[in-house]
Amino acid sequence: MMKHVVVAAGLLLAANLAQAAKTCTLNIEGNDLMKFNTAEMKVAADCTEVEVVLKHTGKLPANAMGHNWVLTKTADVAAVANAGVTAGFEKDYLPPGDAKIIAHTKIVGGGASTSVKFPTSKLTKGGDYSFFCSFPGHYGLMKGKFIFQ
Repeated sequence: MMKHVVVAAGLLLAANLAQAAKTCTLNIEGNDLMKFNTAEMKVAADCTEVEVVLKHTGKLPANAMGHNWVLTKTADVAAVANAGVTAGFEKDYLPPGDAKIIAHTKIVGGGASTSVKFPTSKLTKGGDYSFFCSFPGHYGLMKGKFIFQ
């Protein structure tokens, strides 16, 4: 009898943990005019994981007008974007291993999509975060606020 109680308690705990996990998906588009279709992305406080799906709605290839989606603290945007220029296309114009990068997608060209998943445990509620494209020359125009409520 005691064995059944322990097993039942374990199953209840597993069910509660599964219910507590919540992936929230955010969609964003970038185009050949170096613009994202939104300047703000919001994630609800009950999300435990975020999936960002980037769709490049343009026609130009990745090496000419590629886009990615990068998340950092707002104060780190310029440093990461500038360091990314020297990293090159093969490294998605991002400095490898840079701890300032919270999450990022790969660079894609026109008609392609990419995504990234990351845990909200990497974020602080109410923190000052920004997303941007790190392709050289893009981050000045292709950026926005990322809000974790």
